Amino acid sequence: MISEWVLMGVVCLVSASMVLLWLTPRQAKPPLSQVTSLDKLSNDPIFLFEGTELVGLSDAGEREGVEIADWPGLRAHLAGRFPNFPESPDQIQQAGELVVPPVDVSARQDVHCEWIDGVTRVHLRQMDEPAPKRLELDPVRAATESAPYPVWCVDSQGAVCWHNEAYSRLARKVRGQDTRDLSPLFDLTDTTGPNGHRRRISISPEGSDQKLWFDLSVVERDENKLCYATDINAVVDAEVAQRNFVQTLAKTFAQLSIGLAIFDRNRQLALFNPALIDLTALPADFLSGRPSVMSFFDRLRNQNMMPEPKSYGGWRQQMNDLVEAAADGRYQETWSLPSGSVYSVSGRPHPDGAVAFLFEDITAEITLTRRFRSELELGQSILDQLEDAIAVFASDGALAFSNVAYHQLWQVDPEASFATVSVLDATRIWQNECSATPVWGEIRDFVARRENRSQWREQVHLRSGQTLICTISPIQNGGTMIRFTSQSHVSQTPKLSAAQS
Repeated sequence: MISEWVLMGVVCLVSASMVLLWLTPRQAKPPLSQVTSLDKLSNDPIFLFEGTELVGLSDAGEREGVEIADWPGLRAHLAGRFPNFPESPDQIQQAGELVVPPVDVSARQDVHCEWIDGVTRVHLRQMDEPAPKRLELDPVRAATESAPYPVWCVDSQGAVCWHNEAYSRLARKVRGQDTRDLSPLFDLTDTTGPNGHRRRISISPEGSDQKLWFDLSVVERDENKLCYATDINAVVDAEVAQRNFVQTLAKTFAQLSIGLAIFDRNRQLALFNPALIDLTALPADFLSGRPSVMSFFDRLRNQNMMPEPKSYGGWRQQMNDLVEAAADGRYQETWSLPSGSVYSVSGRPHPDGAVAFLFEDITAEITLTRRFRSELELGQSILDQLEDAIAVFASDGALAFSNVAYHQLWQVDPEASFATVSVLDATRIWQNECSATPVWGEIRDFVARRENRSQWREQVHLRSGQTLICTISPIQNGGTMIRFTSQSHVSQTPKLSAAQS
Protein backbone atom coordinates (compact mmCIF):
# COMPACT_ATOMS: atom_id res chain seq x y z
CA MET A 1 0.00 0.00 0.00
CA ILE A 2 2.79 2.36 0.91
CA SER A 3 4.71 1.57 -2.32
CA GLU A 4 1.72 2.52 -4.43
CA TRP A 5 1.58 5.91 -2.76
CA VAL A 6 5.32 6.46 -3.39
CA LEU A 7 4.96 5.54 -7.04
CA MET A 8 2.01 7.91 -7.44
CA GLY A 9 4.06 10.76 -5.88
CA VAL A 10 6.99 10.28 -8.25
CA VAL A 11 4.68 10.34 -11.30
CA CYS A 12 3.08 13.57 -10.13
CA LEU A 13 6.45 15.22 -9.53
CA VAL A 14 7.75 14.35 -13.03
CA SER A 15 4.55 15.60 -14.66
CA ALA A 16 4.76 18.92 -12.84
CA SER A 17 8.36 19.43 -13.90
CA MET A 18 7.54 18.84 -17.57
CA VAL A 19 4.65 21.32 -17.49
CA LEU A 20 6.87 23.95 -15.85
CA LEU A 21 9.58 23.48 -18.47
CA TRP A 22 7.06 23.79 -21.31
CA LEU A 23 5.55 26.96 -19.93
CA THR A 24 8.98 28.70 -19.38
CA PRO A 25 9.81 30.98 -22.45
CA ARG A 26 13.12 30.26 -24.35
CA GLN A 27 15.92 32.84 -24.23
CA ALA A 28 16.34 34.19 -27.77
CA LYS A 29 19.73 35.01 -29.29
CA PRO A 30 20.44 38.73 -29.70
CA PRO A 31 19.14 40.12 -32.99
CA LEU A 32 21.56 41.45 -35.66
CA SER A 33 20.78 45.05 -34.72
CA GLN A 34 21.82 44.38 -31.12
CA VAL A 35 25.07 42.69 -32.23
CA THR A 36 25.84 45.62 -34.55
CA SER A 37 25.23 48.19 -31.83
CA LEU A 38 27.51 46.34 -29.41
CA ASP A 39 30.41 46.07 -31.94
CA LYS A 40 29.94 49.62 -33.23
CA LEU A 41 31.85 51.14 -30.32
CA SER A 42 34.71 48.61 -30.28
CA ASN A 43 38.27 49.92 -30.52
CA ASP A 44 39.15 47.05 -32.90
CA PRO A 45 37.99 46.73 -36.51
CA ILE A 46 34.92 44.42 -36.58
CA PHE A 47 33.01 43.35 -39.70
CA LEU A 48 29.62 41.58 -39.82
CA PHE A 49 28.50 39.57 -42.84
CA GLU A 50 25.32 37.82 -43.89
CA GLY A 51 26.62 35.42 -46.48
CA THR A 52 29.23 37.39 -48.39
CA GLU A 53 27.49 40.77 -47.97
CA LEU A 54 28.79 43.27 -45.42
CA VAL A 55 25.90 44.30 -43.10
CA GLY A 56 27.77 46.12 -40.34
CA LEU A 57 31.14 47.29 -39.07
CA SER A 58 32.62 49.11 -36.11
CA ASP A 59 33.92 52.66 -36.08
CA ALA A 60 37.47 51.27 -36.14
CA GLY A 61 36.52 49.22 -39.20
CA GLU A 62 35.42 52.38 -40.97
CA ARG A 63 38.82 53.87 -40.20
CA GLU A 64 40.64 51.09 -42.07
CA GLY A 65 40.82 53.51 -44.97
CA VAL A 66 39.41 51.27 -47.72
CA GLU A 67 35.96 50.67 -49.17
CA ILE A 68 34.89 47.15 -48.19
CA ALA A 69 31.51 46.02 -49.51
CA ASP A 70 31.68 42.25 -49.37
CA TRP A 71 33.72 39.26 -48.25
CA PRO A 72 36.12 39.22 -51.27
CA GLY A 73 36.87 42.88 -50.61
CA LEU A 74 37.78 42.18 -46.97
CA ARG A 75 39.86 39.18 -47.97
CA ALA A 76 41.79 41.26 -50.53
CA HIS A 77 42.36 43.90 -47.85
CA LEU A 78 43.72 41.39 -45.32
CA ALA A 79 45.62 39.09 -47.71
CA GLY A 80 48.92 40.92 -47.25
CA ARG A 81 48.91 40.45 -43.49
CA PHE A 82 46.78 37.31 -43.21
CA PRO A 83 47.27 35.16 -46.32
CA ASN A 84 45.37 32.26 -44.69
CA PHE A 85 42.17 34.28 -44.28
CA PRO A 86 39.18 32.06 -45.37
CA GLU A 87 38.06 32.35 -48.96
CA SER A 88 34.34 32.28 -47.98
CA PRO A 89 32.18 32.46 -44.81
CA ASP A 90 31.21 28.82 -45.39
CA GLN A 91 34.51 27.72 -43.86
CA ILE A 92 33.65 29.62 -40.69
CA GLN A 93 30.12 28.21 -40.61
CA GLN A 94 31.52 24.70 -40.77
CA ALA A 95 34.15 25.33 -38.07
CA GLY A 96 32.00 27.60 -35.88
CA GLU A 97 35.10 29.64 -34.91
CA LEU A 98 38.51 30.33 -36.49
CA VAL A 99 41.60 32.29 -35.49
CA VAL A 100 43.82 33.40 -38.38
CA PRO A 101 47.44 34.20 -37.32
CA PRO A 102 49.43 36.93 -39.08
CA VAL A 103 52.09 36.08 -41.62
CA ASP A 104 54.51 38.22 -39.61
CA VAL A 105 54.87 36.78 -36.13
CA SER A 106 56.11 40.12 -34.83
CA ALA A 107 52.73 41.72 -35.59
CA ARG A 108 50.56 41.93 -32.44
CA GLN A 109 47.30 41.24 -34.23
CA ASP A 110 45.21 38.27 -35.36
CA VAL A 111 41.75 37.73 -36.92
CA HIS A 112 39.03 36.06 -34.86
CA CYS A 113 36.16 34.74 -36.99
CA GLU A 114 32.95 33.23 -35.55
CA TRP A 115 29.50 32.16 -36.75
CA ILE A 116 26.62 33.69 -34.72
CA ASP A 117 23.14 32.54 -35.80
CA GLY A 118 23.65 33.17 -39.52
CA VAL A 119 25.98 36.17 -39.05
CA THR A 120 29.73 35.92 -39.69
CA ARG A 121 31.68 38.13 -37.30
CA VAL A 122 35.27 39.07 -38.20
CA HIS A 123 37.28 40.72 -35.43
CA LEU A 124 40.81 42.11 -35.99
CA ARG A 125 42.11 41.74 -32.44
CA GLN A 126 45.06 43.55 -30.94
CA MET A 127 47.23 41.29 -28.77
CA ASP A 128 48.56 43.25 -25.82
CA GLU A 129 50.89 40.53 -24.49
CA PRO A 130 54.47 40.79 -25.77
CA ALA A 131 55.64 38.09 -28.17
CA PRO A 132 58.00 36.32 -25.77
CA LYS A 133 55.22 35.80 -23.22
CA ARG A 134 52.80 34.51 -25.85
CA LEU A 135 55.38 32.00 -27.05
CA GLU A 136 56.24 30.53 -23.68
CA LEU A 137 53.53 27.92 -24.03
CA ASP A 138 55.05 26.54 -27.28
CA PRO A 139 58.85 26.13 -27.10
CA VAL A 140 59.10 24.83 -30.67
CA ARG A 141 57.23 27.81 -32.05
CA ALA A 142 59.22 30.15 -29.79
CA ALA A 143 62.50 28.71 -31.12
CA THR A 144 61.37 29.15 -34.73
CA GLU A 145 59.87 32.61 -34.41
CA SER A 146 62.80 33.93 -32.35
CA ALA A 147 65.49 32.36 -34.54
CA PRO A 148 68.26 34.84 -35.46
CA TYR A 149 68.07 33.85 -39.13
CA PRO A 150 65.13 34.06 -41.56
CA VAL A 151 62.62 31.20 -41.51
CA TRP A 152 59.50 31.18 -43.65
CA CYS A 153 56.89 28.91 -45.20
CA VAL A 154 55.77 28.95 -48.83
CA ASP A 155 52.41 27.48 -49.83
CA SER A 156 51.55 25.49 -52.94
CA GLN A 157 50.83 28.73 -54.84
CA GLY A 158 54.36 30.01 -54.21
CA ALA A 159 53.32 32.71 -51.71
CA VAL A 160 54.74 33.23 -48.24
CA CYS A 161 52.12 32.03 -45.74
CA TRP A 162 54.24 32.48 -42.61
CA HIS A 163 57.59 33.91 -41.60
CA ASN A 164 59.47 34.85 -38.46
CA GLU A 165 60.69 38.23 -37.30
CA ALA A 166 64.18 37.83 -38.81
CA TYR A 167 62.53 37.38 -42.23
CA SER A 168 60.53 40.59 -41.62
CA ARG A 169 63.70 42.54 -40.90
CA LEU A 170 65.33 41.18 -44.04
CA ALA A 171 62.23 41.96 -46.13
CA ARG A 172 62.20 45.56 -44.87
CA LYS A 173 65.90 45.85 -45.67
CA VAL A 174 65.43 44.53 -49.20
CA ARG A 175 61.96 45.87 -50.13
CA GLY A 176 61.48 48.81 -47.80
CA GLN A 177 58.86 49.20 -45.09
CA ASP A 178 56.02 47.81 -47.21
CA THR A 179 55.83 44.11 -46.32
CA ARG A 180 52.54 43.31 -48.07
CA ASP A 181 54.39 41.63 -50.94
CA LEU A 182 54.02 37.92 -50.20
CA SER A 183 56.33 36.71 -52.96
CA PRO A 184 59.45 34.99 -51.54
CA LEU A 185 62.61 37.02 -51.20
CA PHE A 186 64.62 34.10 -52.60
CA ASP A 187 64.20 32.22 -55.86
CA LEU A 188 63.10 28.71 -54.95
CA THR A 189 62.88 27.47 -58.54
CA ASP A 190 66.64 27.05 -58.90
CA THR A 191 67.51 23.46 -58.01
CA THR A 192 71.16 23.51 -59.02
CA GLY A 193 72.37 22.99 -55.46
CA PRO A 194 74.14 19.82 -54.28
CA ASN A 195 70.86 18.08 -53.50
CA GLY A 196 68.40 20.51 -55.00
CA HIS A 197 67.34 21.74 -51.54
CA ARG A 198 70.45 23.49 -50.27
CA ARG A 199 72.49 26.08 -52.08
CA ARG A 200 74.25 29.41 -51.82
CA ILE A 201 72.19 32.35 -53.03
CA SER A 202 72.35 36.14 -52.96
CA ILE A 203 69.81 38.97 -52.98
CA SER A 204 70.27 42.71 -53.39
CA PRO A 205 68.32 45.55 -51.75
CA GLU A 206 66.28 47.64 -54.15
CA GLY A 207 68.37 50.39 -55.73
CA SER A 208 71.66 48.92 -54.49
CA ASP A 209 74.41 46.82 -56.02
CA GLN A 210 75.27 45.27 -52.67
CA LYS A 211 74.83 41.51 -52.47
CA LEU A 212 73.61 39.75 -49.34
CA TRP A 213 74.71 36.11 -49.30
CA PHE A 214 72.81 33.28 -47.62
CA ASP A 215 72.98 29.52 -47.36
CA LEU A 216 69.42 28.52 -48.34
CA SER A 217 67.85 25.23 -47.19
CA VAL A 218 64.39 24.04 -48.27
CA VAL A 219 62.43 21.26 -46.56
CA GLU A 220 59.18 20.09 -48.18
CA ARG A 221 56.22 19.45 -45.86
CA ASP A 222 53.09 18.22 -47.63
CA GLU A 223 52.23 20.95 -50.14
CA ASN A 224 54.24 23.62 -48.35
CA LYS A 225 57.94 24.35 -48.19
CA LEU A 226 59.82 25.34 -45.05
CA CYS A 227 62.77 27.56 -45.89
CA TYR A 228 65.81 28.51 -43.82
CA ALA A 229 68.40 31.14 -44.77
CA THR A 230 71.71 31.41 -42.90
CA ASP A 231 73.74 34.60 -43.23
CA ILE A 232 77.14 33.74 -44.76
CA ASN A 233 78.31 37.23 -45.71
CA ALA A 234 81.33 36.89 -43.41
CA VAL A 235 82.22 33.57 -45.06
CA VAL A 236 81.88 35.03 -48.56
CA ASP A 237 83.95 38.08 -47.62
CA ALA A 238 86.65 35.81 -46.23
CA GLU A 239 86.63 33.72 -49.40
CA VAL A 240 86.89 36.85 -51.55
CA ALA A 241 89.76 38.15 -49.42
CA GLN A 242 91.52 34.79 -49.65
CA ARG A 243 90.98 34.63 -53.42
CA ASN A 244 92.33 38.18 -53.85
CA PHE A 245 95.32 37.30 -51.67
CA VAL A 246 96.05 34.19 -53.72
CA GLN A 247 95.74 36.20 -56.93
CA THR A 248 98.13 38.80 -55.54
CA LEU A 249 100.58 36.06 -54.60
CA ALA A 250 100.20 34.49 -58.04
CA LYS A 251 100.97 37.84 -59.71
CA THR A 252 103.99 38.26 -57.47
CA PHE A 253 105.21 34.73 -58.06
CA ALA A 254 104.75 35.21 -61.80
CA GLN A 255 107.56 37.80 -61.75
CA LEU A 256 110.02 35.51 -59.98
CA SER A 257 112.79 33.78 -61.86
CA ILE A 258 112.77 30.99 -59.27
CA GLY A 259 110.39 28.11 -60.00
CA LEU A 260 107.81 27.60 -57.25
CA ALA A 261 105.68 24.50 -56.62
CA ILE A 262 103.42 24.39 -53.54
CA PHE A 263 101.79 21.10 -52.58
CA ASP A 264 98.85 21.12 -50.15
CA ARG A 265 98.43 18.89 -47.12
CA ASN A 266 97.15 16.12 -49.41
CA ARG A 267 100.41 16.42 -51.38
CA GLN A 268 98.70 17.70 -54.53
CA LEU A 269 100.06 20.64 -56.51
CA ALA A 270 98.08 23.69 -55.39
CA LEU A 271 100.11 26.58 -56.83
CA PHE A 272 102.91 27.07 -59.34
CA ASN A 273 104.38 29.97 -61.30
CA PRO A 274 105.45 30.34 -64.95
CA ALA A 275 109.13 30.05 -64.03
CA LEU A 276 108.50 26.44 -62.97
CA ILE A 277 107.35 25.63 -66.50
CA ASP A 278 110.45 27.26 -67.99
CA LEU A 279 112.86 25.50 -65.64
CA THR A 280 111.34 22.02 -65.60
CA ALA A 281 109.88 21.90 -69.14
CA LEU A 282 106.74 20.32 -67.65
CA PRO A 283 103.56 20.97 -69.68
CA ALA A 284 101.18 23.57 -68.27
CA ASP A 285 98.19 21.24 -68.63
CA PHE A 286 99.98 18.61 -66.55
CA LEU A 287 100.67 21.12 -63.76
CA SER A 288 97.14 22.53 -63.96
CA GLY A 289 95.79 19.02 -63.37
CA ARG A 290 97.10 19.20 -59.78
CA PRO A 291 99.41 16.15 -59.88
CA SER A 292 100.57 14.50 -56.69
CA VAL A 293 104.08 15.11 -55.46
CA MET A 294 105.12 11.61 -56.58
CA SER A 295 103.71 12.14 -60.08
CA PHE A 296 105.48 15.49 -60.23
CA PHE A 297 108.93 14.06 -59.48
CA ASP A 298 108.28 11.00 -61.64
CA ARG A 299 107.65 13.32 -64.55
CA LEU A 300 110.84 15.26 -63.78
CA ARG A 301 112.83 12.04 -63.76
CA ASN A 302 111.31 10.87 -67.05
CA GLN A 303 112.28 14.17 -68.69
CA ASN A 304 115.85 14.05 -67.31
CA MET A 305 115.18 17.17 -65.24
CA MET A 306 116.66 15.71 -62.07
CA PRO A 307 119.73 13.57 -61.31
CA GLU A 308 119.48 9.92 -62.23
CA PRO A 309 118.69 7.82 -59.15
CA LYS A 310 121.31 5.28 -58.17
CA SER A 311 118.66 2.63 -57.62
CA TYR A 312 115.21 2.68 -59.21
CA GLY A 313 114.09 0.13 -56.63
CA GLY A 314 114.56 2.67 -53.83
CA TRP A 315 113.13 5.56 -55.84
CA ARG A 316 109.86 5.77 -53.93
CA GLN A 317 111.60 5.71 -50.60
CA GLN A 318 113.97 8.43 -51.75
CA MET A 319 111.00 10.59 -52.71
CA ASN A 320 109.30 9.96 -49.38
CA ASP A 321 112.49 10.97 -47.59
CA LEU A 322 112.71 14.05 -49.80
CA VAL A 323 109.14 15.16 -48.93
CA GLU A 324 109.67 14.51 -45.21
CA ALA A 325 112.88 16.53 -45.24
CA ALA A 326 111.10 19.37 -47.08
CA ALA A 327 108.28 19.34 -44.53
CA ASP A 328 110.90 19.92 -41.82
CA GLY A 329 112.73 22.56 -43.85
CA ARG A 330 115.85 20.36 -44.13
CA TYR A 331 115.91 19.70 -47.87
CA GLN A 332 118.56 21.61 -49.77
CA GLU A 333 120.41 20.04 -52.70
CA THR A 334 122.21 20.98 -55.89
CA TRP A 335 121.10 19.01 -58.94
CA SER A 336 123.58 18.56 -61.78
CA LEU A 337 121.44 17.65 -64.76
CA PRO A 338 122.50 15.59 -67.78
CA SER A 339 122.06 18.69 -69.93
CA GLY A 340 124.83 20.46 -68.03
CA SER A 341 122.50 22.78 -66.13
CA VAL A 342 122.76 23.05 -62.38
CA TYR A 343 119.70 23.66 -60.20
CA SER A 344 119.50 24.55 -56.54
CA VAL A 345 116.42 22.80 -55.11
CA SER A 346 115.11 23.48 -51.61
CA GLY A 347 112.04 22.39 -49.68
CA ARG A 348 110.23 24.54 -47.14
CA PRO A 349 107.22 23.83 -44.91
CA HIS A 350 104.08 25.94 -45.37
CA PRO A 351 101.04 26.48 -43.12
CA ASP A 352 98.38 23.79 -42.78
CA GLY A 353 100.75 20.98 -43.68
CA ALA A 354 101.66 22.29 -47.15
CA VAL A 355 105.15 21.94 -48.65
CA ALA A 356 106.87 24.30 -51.10
CA PHE A 357 109.72 23.42 -53.46
CA LEU A 358 111.89 26.12 -55.01
CA PHE A 359 113.90 25.52 -58.18
CA GLU A 360 116.65 27.99 -59.04
CA ASP A 361 118.94 27.80 -62.06
CA ILE A 362 122.45 28.44 -60.74
CA THR A 363 124.26 27.27 -63.85
CA ALA A 364 125.79 30.71 -64.48
CA GLU A 365 126.95 31.03 -60.88
CA ILE A 366 128.43 27.54 -60.85
CA THR A 367 130.13 28.16 -64.19
CA LEU A 368 131.54 31.44 -62.92
CA THR A 369 132.72 29.78 -59.70
CA ARG A 370 134.33 26.96 -61.59
CA ARG A 371 136.03 29.40 -63.95
CA PHE A 372 137.25 31.49 -61.03
CA ARG A 373 138.53 28.39 -59.29
CA SER A 374 140.25 27.32 -62.48
CA GLU A 375 141.91 30.71 -62.82
CA LEU A 376 143.05 30.54 -59.21
CA GLU A 377 144.52 27.12 -59.78
CA LEU A 378 146.24 28.39 -62.92
CA GLY A 379 147.70 31.35 -61.08
CA GLN A 380 148.85 29.10 -58.25
CA SER A 381 150.57 26.75 -60.68
CA ILE A 382 152.37 29.71 -62.25
CA LEU A 383 153.54 30.91 -58.85
CA ASP A 384 154.76 27.41 -58.02
CA GLN A 385 157.00 27.42 -61.12
CA LEU A 386 158.90 30.51 -59.97
CA GLU A 387 162.24 30.11 -58.16
CA ASP A 388 161.62 33.18 -55.99
CA ALA A 389 159.68 32.72 -52.75
CA ILE A 390 156.51 34.75 -53.03
CA ALA A 391 153.90 35.65 -50.43
CA VAL A 392 150.82 37.79 -51.17
CA PHE A 393 148.95 39.54 -48.36
CA ALA A 394 145.41 40.92 -48.69
CA SER A 395 144.45 44.44 -47.61
CA ASP A 396 143.49 43.14 -44.13
CA GLY A 397 146.97 41.63 -43.64
CA ALA A 398 145.98 38.00 -44.14
CA LEU A 399 148.16 35.70 -46.25
CA ALA A 400 146.29 35.08 -49.51
CA PHE A 401 148.81 33.23 -51.69
CA SER A 402 152.19 31.61 -51.35
CA ASN A 403 154.17 29.33 -53.65
CA VAL A 404 156.19 26.16 -53.20
CA ALA A 405 159.50 28.09 -53.09
CA TYR A 406 158.15 30.11 -50.14
CA HIS A 407 157.16 26.91 -48.29
CA GLN A 408 160.61 25.42 -48.84
CA LEU A 409 162.45 28.59 -47.86
CA TRP A 410 160.68 29.15 -44.55
CA GLN A 411 159.72 25.49 -43.86
CA VAL A 412 156.00 26.30 -43.49
CA ASP A 413 152.75 25.13 -45.14
CA PRO A 414 149.94 27.68 -44.59
CA GLU A 415 147.40 25.41 -46.30
CA ALA A 416 147.92 22.68 -43.68
CA SER A 417 145.89 24.69 -41.16
CA PHE A 418 142.45 26.30 -41.32
CA ALA A 419 143.72 29.22 -39.25
CA THR A 420 144.38 32.49 -41.02
CA VAL A 421 148.06 33.45 -41.27
CA SER A 422 148.56 37.18 -40.72
CA VAL A 423 151.49 39.34 -41.72
CA LEU A 424 152.45 39.44 -38.03
CA ASP A 425 152.62 35.64 -37.92
CA ALA A 426 154.71 35.54 -41.13
CA THR A 427 157.22 38.20 -40.03
CA ARG A 428 157.79 36.35 -36.75
CA ILE A 429 158.78 33.25 -38.71
CA TRP A 430 161.08 35.32 -40.91
CA GLN A 431 162.59 37.06 -37.89
CA ASN A 432 163.39 33.74 -36.23
CA GLU A 433 165.31 32.57 -39.30
CA CYS A 434 167.19 35.83 -40.00
CA SER A 435 169.60 38.21 -38.33
CA ALA A 436 168.13 41.17 -36.50
CA THR A 437 166.81 43.86 -38.85
CA PRO A 438 164.12 46.59 -38.69
CA VAL A 439 162.77 45.48 -42.09
CA TRP A 440 160.06 43.25 -40.61
CA GLY A 441 158.44 46.11 -38.72
CA GLU A 442 158.57 48.29 -41.83
CA ILE A 443 156.89 45.51 -43.84
CA ARG A 444 154.07 45.27 -41.30
CA ASP A 445 153.54 49.03 -41.47
CA PHE A 446 153.58 48.96 -45.27
CA VAL A 447 150.96 46.19 -45.46
CA ALA A 448 148.65 48.13 -43.13
CA ARG A 449 149.16 51.43 -44.99
CA ARG A 450 146.56 52.63 -47.52
CA GLU A 451 148.36 55.60 -49.12
CA ASN A 452 151.84 56.55 -50.37
CA ARG A 453 152.76 53.00 -51.32
CA SER A 454 155.54 52.30 -53.81
CA GLN A 455 157.85 49.36 -54.46
CA TRP A 456 161.03 49.09 -52.36
CA ARG A 457 163.61 46.42 -51.49
CA GLU A 458 166.02 45.51 -48.73
CA GLN A 459 168.64 42.86 -48.03
CA VAL A 460 168.10 40.38 -45.22
CA HIS A 461 170.51 37.70 -43.99
CA LEU A 462 169.55 34.20 -43.01
CA ARG A 463 171.24 32.74 -39.96
CA SER A 464 172.71 30.19 -42.36
CA GLY A 465 174.70 33.05 -43.98
CA GLN A 466 172.62 33.28 -47.17
CA THR A 467 171.65 36.75 -48.33
CA LEU A 468 168.11 37.43 -49.63
CA ILE A 469 166.81 40.38 -51.58
CA CYS A 470 163.35 41.20 -50.14
CA THR A 471 161.22 43.14 -52.64
CA ILE A 472 157.95 44.70 -51.35
CA SER A 473 155.47 45.63 -54.12
CA PRO A 474 151.94 47.12 -53.78
CA ILE A 475 149.27 45.39 -55.86
CA GLN A 476 145.60 46.10 -56.62
CA ASN A 477 142.84 46.27 -54.01
CA GLY A 478 145.31 47.21 -51.26
CA GLY A 479 147.27 43.94 -51.42
CA THR A 480 151.00 43.52 -50.99
CA MET A 481 153.39 41.04 -52.69
CA ILE A 482 156.66 40.17 -50.99
CA ARG A 483 159.35 38.37 -53.05
CA PHE A 484 162.42 36.79 -51.57
CA THR A 485 165.26 36.38 -54.12
CA SER A 486 168.55 34.64 -53.35
CA GLN A 487 171.64 36.84 -53.77
CA SER A 488 173.24 34.09 -55.85
CA HIS A 489 170.36 34.19 -58.31
CA VAL A 490 170.78 37.93 -58.67
CA SER A 491 174.54 37.67 -59.27
CA GLN A 492 174.00 34.96 -61.92
CA THR A 493 171.57 37.16 -63.88
CA PRO A 494 173.44 38.80 -66.80
CA LYS A 495 173.44 42.56 -66.64
CA LEU A 496 172.49 44.60 -69.69
CA SER A 497 175.16 46.94 -71.01
CA ALA A 498 174.36 50.54 -71.73
CA ALA A 499 174.61 49.84 -75.53
CA GLN A 500 172.23 46.88 -75.21
CA SER A 501 169.76 48.85 -73.15
